[in-house]
Amino acid sequence: MEHANGIAPSLHNGLENSVGDRGAAPNKQYKRGPTARVFVNRSLSLDKIKFFGFDMDYTLAVYKSPQYEELGFELARDRLIHCGYPEELKRYIYDPGFVLRGLIFDRELGHMLKVDTYGNILVCTHGFKFLKTSEVMEDYPNKFIQLGDTSRYYICNTLFNLPEIYLQACVINYFCTTEGYVKKRQGVQRGNLVMSYATIHTDIRAAVDFVHVNGELKSKTIEDLDKYVVKEPKLPLLLDRMREHGKVFLVTNSDFEYTNKMMTYLFDFPHGPQPNEPHRPWSSYFDVVLVEARKPKFFGEGTVLRKVDMETGKLHIGHYTGTLRKGAVYSGGSSDALCDMMNAKGKEILYIGDHIFGDILKSKKRRGWRTFLVVPEMSHELAIWLEKKDLYHRLNELDSMIGEKYRNLDSASCERPNIHSLQDSIRSVVHEMDMAFGTFGSLFRSGSRQTFFASQVTRYADLYASSFINLLYYPFCYFFRAPAVLMPHESTVDHDSQYDITEESPMASRNINSNNFEHLKLEELPSQQMCRSTEITHTHDDDDESDE
Repeated sequence: MEHANGIAPSLHNGLENSVGDRGAAPNKQYKRGPTARVFVNRSLSLDKIKFFGFDMDYTLAVYKSPQYEELGFELARDRLIHCGYPEELKRYIYDPGFVLRGLIFDRELGHMLKVDTYGNILVCTHGFKFLKTSEVMEDYPNKFIQLGDTSRYYICNTLFNLPEIYLQACVINYFCTTEGYVKKRQGVQRGNLVMSYATIHTDIRAAVDFVHVNGELKSKTIEDLDKYVVKEPKLPLLLDRMREHGKVFLVTNSDFEYTNKMMTYLFDFPHGPQPNEPHRPWSSYFDVVLVEARKPKFFGEGTVLRKVDMETGKLHIGHYTGTLRKGAVYSGGSSDALCDMMNAKGKEILYIGDHIFGDILKSKKRRGWRTFLVVPEMSHELAIWLEKKDLYHRLNELDSMIGEKYRNLDSASCERPNIHSLQDSIRSVVHEMDMAFGTFGSLFRSGSRQTFFASQVTRYADLYASSFINLLYYPFCYFFRAPAVLMPHESTVDHDSQYDITEESPMASRNINSNNFEHLKLEELPSQQMCRSTEITHTHDDDDESDE
């Protein structure tokens, strides 16, 4: 048994690599510290990027935690009470340590789930109660869910979902612990009143949408921007440098009034990009600005493109078909229309956003844009990753100890090694690791298993970091090279090992270097002549296209 429970190469191994670097080096030294680094899933050459696109909320405008989440929670909670939910919900106060992005809510059974890449359940809660393995097995016999069943399972992928996750737990906790309510399999009952978990989730979703759509959340945010929004002094400098190397555009779902006030605040410095340069309006840092984009619909059929009157904030009538003017603001549109008007190809665009579905997945799958995912949680994840390194070493030691127990045994052995104490130790270490991150553990893993959120990041984000500001520490000719992704037969077989053909079964008969193929005279076949070409025809890096 080798590396069955230990830490496999993790999401954090997608470290910054320059040309010639390989991520497999055990004591690799990097020029930039972890907090300033950009991590790489797929190779990308910055000098091939001609367009830099941005989302606004949680990307350019980073909301302070937990102040902003607490505001969203209180507004949604109060909206539920206004719609008829018990006044007693007022006693619940937001707990930022409980929530985690990437959790999945089961609308049928009312459970909040943390799952791995394939849908296997890692953690299961009902309200504020953690379910034991035996209880999980009763509701999910294989400890597995079908991630594709979106009518039953709701994925909380965005930072805007965090208050919603906690409110969901509060409401279920209230109904399941308050006298007079009877807990049923798919909901709660009080007399003739039945509340299904699906109905509760629908009501909470409606409450959250209401505080976002009717402007109450936005108006309270605008009233006290210093309290709720992070102001980054280096923002004007980075965007100005980007405009020296390409075009910069903004695509946000927010309306013009909110966007204008927010962006004015973010660029409200007494100087311009440099301390000795005059102040400039925020719109001067962008070549194109699109508000009310309605992502992810923007990456599909889109909506009507209209011009915004920047004095009144009102939309001009009719469908705008002219050229996109620098400093102007437009509403709606689509990614196709944007690319046509900017004369941009998909791979020339690096789109930077925080929404794994609305920003990253759709722009990648539908349009082939290069993607940069902003993961603010990375700062916490990396701090724990480094602080608790002894736990990770201990987990690998326990894994090796289990392997030693089986080292000299084969199919003829009747001995059954006792590994129960080692397995208990592994569970204890994994639990301690998880609790260091928070109530639900790490955003990216549980022990040796990556979360569903981690798999989405790996699959759709070419680059990711705690903030896009980290791009300031790289030249615009930089080649981000992804590290090698090793399979178990590569990561667990040392290169110093000896290949002993005498141990190999004759059933393993696909070794083309063996004597079995001598009679074929392979060197005379046309296919072998092709293979002997000195021209490099195999593309190893996504962004390594030397024949352009």
